[in-house]
Amino acid sequence: MGKRSDKNRSHRFRRYFGFIILIPLLLFIGFVTLVGHEAFGPLPSFEELENPKSNLATEVISSDNVMLGKYYYQNRSNSHFSELSPQLVNTLIATEDFRFFEHSGIDARRLFTIIFYNLTGRKQGGSTISQQLAKNLFPREHGSKIHLIITKIKEWITAVRLERNYTKEEIVAMYLNTVDFGANAYGIKSAARTFFNKAPSELNYNESATLIGLLKGPTLFSPLMNPENSRKRRNVSLSQLEKYKFINKVQFDSLKVQPIRLHYQAENQNYGLATYFREELRNDMKAWCQDHKKADGSSYNLYCDGLRIYTTIDSRMQRYAEEAVREHLTEYQKLFYAHWKGREPWGKITDILRQGMVRSDRYIMMKADGKTKKEIEKSFNTKVHMTVFSWRGDIDTLMSPMDSIKYYKKILQTGFMSMEPNTGYVRAWVGGLDERYFQYDHVKEGRRQVGSTFKSFLYTLAMQEGYSPCYKIPNVRVYFKLPSGQTWSPENAEPVYGGMMSLKQGLAESVNCLSAYLMKIFGPEAIVAIARKMGITSPIDPVPSLCLGTPDVSVYEMVGAYSTFANKGMWTEPIYITRIEDKNGNVLQEFVPKKVQAISEETAYLMLDLLKGVVQFGTGMRLRGKQFGLTNPIAGKTGTTQNQSDGWFMGITPDLVSGVWVGCEDRSVHFRSIELGQGAHMAMPIWGLFMKKVYADKTLHYSQGDFEKPPGKISVELDCSKYTQPGEDNINSGKDF
Repeated sequence: MGKRSDKNRSHRFRRYFGFIILIPLLLFIGFVTLVGHEAFGPLPSFEELENPKSNLATEVISSDNVMLGKYYYQNRSNSHFSELSPQLVNTLIATEDFRFFEHSGIDARRLFTIIFYNLTGRKQGGSTISQQLAKNLFPREHGSKIHLIITKIKEWITAVRLERNYTKEEIVAMYLNTVDFGANAYGIKSAARTFFNKAPSELNYNESATLIGLLKGPTLFSPLMNPENSRKRRNVSLSQLEKYKFINKVQFDSLKVQPIRLHYQAENQNYGLATYFREELRNDMKAWCQDHKKADGSSYNLYCDGLRIYTTIDSRMQRYAEEAVREHLTEYQKLFYAHWKGREPWGKITDILRQGMVRSDRYIMMKADGKTKKEIEKSFNTKVHMTVFSWRGDIDTLMSPMDSIKYYKKILQTGFMSMEPNTGYVRAWVGGLDERYFQYDHVKEGRRQVGSTFKSFLYTLAMQEGYSPCYKIPNVRVYFKLPSGQTWSPENAEPVYGGMMSLKQGLAESVNCLSAYLMKIFGPEAIVAIARKMGITSPIDPVPSLCLGTPDVSVYEMVGAYSTFANKGMWTEPIYITRIEDKNGNVLQEFVPKKVQAISEETAYLMLDLLKGVVQFGTGMRLRGKQFGLTNPIAGKTGTTQNQSDGWFMGITPDLVSGVWVGCEDRSVHFRSIELGQGAHMAMPIWGLFMKKVYADKTLHYSQGDFEKPPGKISVELDCSKYTQPGEDNINSGKDF
């Protein structure tokens, strides 16, 4: 009887225990099934799993595959698994989910361990990488505890579905692409660049452990704000690496005592290479996005659709251009200050200061707030703390806003662009000194008087009409009768007249009277027509003063026009985008430049011969000197406006055509002497320094050879020692024309 009673009690215990375990388990399975069938709300669809939504930054990529910058709401870019260093992957697995490659989204063994720990009062996180990814891709909504349990189960189901749709390697990459590392760095690609200025493929164990440590708290474990916390958290990750045999004890002991060596570079539109170019590109791309639609019919978004813009800019050449600007203007700015020491460049002309005030953000905001004229003027004459630009670095100072306007009015500005004449590819673009302080772009947006660089269009007409560079013209005053009835006559910069001078010498020395003589022959309308053929779109008044270069033209247009000479008479539109891809690498658009045969190949070659004289024995001779040491064939033209407000240089080699302008923001602020204010001194050194750096970089492979001569015989004589002047007896050799 006793044995039977014991047996019955054992049977009842097993039955009750089974009910206690089995019924909750069945209820739980049923509950999970209901969640899986979306009884408590929708789960991510297959399409959403295939294409998870996230704000992806648009990347701007140079021709040599360097990221120049990004446009973003969140600074997020994706990396493929192949772009992740093994050290980074190992650190993630060891720290977050060491059985990652063994489970299918939910680690049951780890889950029960965590339940036990939590029941005993020791809290322990247990989400697998796949579960964390599910949470990152499809964030939780706040609600009751029941709602939280439902959400957690949804994450489990989503994690399993992710495992079915993606490989383990893809899940690792997706996870690292979705996490926030702080400092406005979303995803491992941005984080590696921001904290260490590296690609994810270059991260070592020390750096990987620092970044993975940030996942527990981007602020708490920030190596910038909390370096000691960051070091301790890094060492936790390193200890996990040793625990799971990714590194040995000797390596761990060595790594844990190493300092965290940051190379912090916050990614910002106003920092880095080609800031002016990127801002110009931003404006172009905003218009492009409006005009181009995605598959769902909506327009592309520059800031979150993860576009990849492949540009023609070469990061090496861009750096050389920015260095050349900095090297020359640092010294030339000192010269400008010394030139005006004790005096103000604008003299009694205070309108430019008034204009500077009313155009400022401070004035506009105060005006909008209803401030009176007296209140605004008082504010502009009250000293405040501010940071101002200088070539020595940012200066924190106490200065009144009006004094800051005076300070900035005296700073020399610049615009520089370099392009390949055959392809139209823009390789370098420097729109100004520092985009943080000077937002105005002097390459494409800005137009300034071009001075003698415009004379090349006039001489192009002469070459087109059969003149030889050796053809001689009298160096005499030329008079034009204006529509007003008045007479106008341009003067030479040096008041020397009389005798005969070849076209080559006249252009090389930029003699105004020879240009005026040609203007008298061809007329202003013909010059406008040839300039238009060569890509000049800026407004041009057909007046006699065109022979001195009175139009305002952009650096962008001038470089494109001068490229016609190097490209055998073919004008090629300067372009700076080669293609645009979507986030999946699909090509959305490719770009090719427009091309127009503007002048004949022979005319272009004759112009190159003329422009070579500028560097051989004219205003560009300094390029052959010790400072630059450029001995290769160069065609070029300096330009200086009448009051030295604008200095230009256009330089041509067979493979590169570059243009540079230098001047102050206001035309009334300038050097007083032609010696200091001419283009040969203000602008040309930037071109010379740039080309010197380009030729020194053997990875660029730019030729230093001569320009290619057209096939067949040239129709005019280029050797002036053999040249015979046609109709020499009929040429007026001394009288005014």
